[in-house]
Amino acid sequence: MVRPRFRPVQPNTSGQYFAALLLLVGIFPEILTHSIRLHSSAYSDNHHPPLKQRLGLFLQSPIDMPGDDNGLPESQHAVPPYEEALIALSSLITKKTRADKSNKGDQFDVMFDYLKILELDGQISQIKVIHVAGTKGKGSTCTFTESILRNCGFHTGLFTSPHLIDVRERFRLDGMDISEGKFLAYFWWCWNRLKEKTNEDVPMPTYFRFLALLAFKIFVAEQVDVAILEVGLGGKFDPTNVVQAPIVCGISSLGYDHMEILGHTLGDIAGEKAGILKHGVPAFTVSQPDEAMAVLKKKASELDVPLQIVMPLDISLLNGLELGLVGEHQYINAGLAIALCRTWLQKTGHLEGTYLDQPSSLPEQFVRGLTTASLQGRAQIIIDPCIRSGDLVFYLDGAHSPESMEVCAKWFCHTIKDNVQRQNSLEENPQDAVTEENFAPILLFNCMSVRDPQLLLPRLINTCSHHGVHFQKALFVPNMSVYNKVGTYALPSNDPQVDLSWQLTLQKLWNGLIHGDKGRTFASTDDQSTSSIHEEVKDSTEKDATSYESSSVFPSLPSAIRWLRDSVQQNRSVRFQVLVTGSLHLVGDVLRLIRR
Repeated sequence: MVRPRFRPVQPNTSGQYFAALLLLVGIFPEILTHSIRLHSSAYSDNHHPPLKQRLGLFLQSPIDMPGDDNGLPESQHAVPPYEEALIALSSLITKKTRADKSNKGDQFDVMFDYLKILELDGQISQIKVIHVAGTKGKGSTCTFTESILRNCGFHTGLFTSPHLIDVRERFRLDGMDISEGKFLAYFWWCWNRLKEKTNEDVPMPTYFRFLALLAFKIFVAEQVDVAILEVGLGGKFDPTNVVQAPIVCGISSLGYDHMEILGHTLGDIAGEKAGILKHGVPAFTVSQPDEAMAVLKKKASELDVPLQIVMPLDISLLNGLELGLVGEHQYINAGLAIALCRTWLQKTGHLEGTYLDQPSSLPEQFVRGLTTASLQGRAQIIIDPCIRSGDLVFYLDGAHSPESMEVCAKWFCHTIKDNVQRQNSLEENPQDAVTEENFAPILLFNCMSVRDPQLLLPRLINTCSHHGVHFQKALFVPNMSVYNKVGTYALPSNDPQVDLSWQLTLQKLWNGLIHGDKGRTFASTDDQSTSSIHEEVKDSTEKDATSYESSSVFPSLPSAIRWLRDSVQQNRSVRFQVLVTGSLHLVGDVLRLIRR
């Protein structure tokens, strides 16, 4: 056997050298243990494949070493290796229109060229994939699915989007974010090959396409038993849809979102989501609006797909336990996840078909997976660590569609009321009992300008009002993270010239909605569109942040958090309950700030 060696290449960055060092150090004990086998003629490809594969990542591939052409080290002030990778990744972010029908999926077929460049075109077919699309709940469904199969003893890979704080959240191995060392190793492996082979006809992949390719590389190299893939946007032209033969597909609840790309009717949206269905591959969905369901059934029939509709999970099957992800809607997602897992187990030969016909009970592994699943930024509660009294609580949910906004509002209201009852049950002195008057519901909100707040805010207000919860104040802030940069270095400083016209637009809409009787039902401020209101605000000479009794616009998220903390200190008898919603990016920014 020929002894593998490093091949000399032109120097480039310290990040790639650091990545190689991390991975090699991590497996050095294995190298020593198996060195004899590596050089023995009796060594078989079937012995220790993970080790051999990890070695092959570096020993059979070029690595760019740090330094100048003479091999001298770079400056001591070089960018940290991880940030260097994030800067490279950020260079792939563009404002280009996303893939849709009008541009033939933005040349979707080029994804297959990328797979060939990365030598994944053959290997990707060996991954046993569960593919999930949908408007609402697809991330939760994937999380439940991964947790169930991991608790069944399988080596799992999970690819989801977006990330909240760290891009590594998108790639999970056995329920954990991929390590920094492995991320760097696989990142530069893909980056170098693509940089070398791409050209004008096959340019470097855009941001999300690269992330999907990176996920495929990670799952192939790590030899996962199952890969759960969450569609990023739509389905038909999503980068994850290069998988031609998944084991099973799922479509979660459908609704109105990304209409500028997917279409303005539920039928159009359903057609795009159904793009993940493959000929003869079993698929599951949940109860859908009639228009959407008709499209799904038609597409399934054309592809000879056995499409089945699953019911929400019966809570009695959890044996008195609760789902790891809270909210009534999660029983819908859990039901879909159970169907996906059972079918995957059956199709891969790990479960007898007769076992699938026992809906009256769940295996212990399924129950454990459902009750221990976790997902950041969805119905998440965090007590501010900077307020010792515990009187500042953040309720985080990245809802950004009308339907999910209603679900979020119900969760927030029920949770507040439950907290009051729970706290009073612990008080020995009735005089110390708290009432809902002691709780100050505050809204911390932002949404992307491509969304229509006239669809989001009325749904939020009406649902909360129906449950007897009225916000004392709404705070509108710009996101800290910026669209064209990834990583901690991307957080901008407090810019006094920051454009707050969108936040002022949100505030104007909010003030119009809550004007008058707080108990009434709100439809809209008037017949004026959000875009026209936004233009009026931008043309206004008043650009400074504005504060009213019912709302305020802050120039930055940190300034809003400071105001909340100061308010708690000045109102010792009041417990501030802050609902953070409208954008997963905002939720991620809040998490990053309060965890510092």
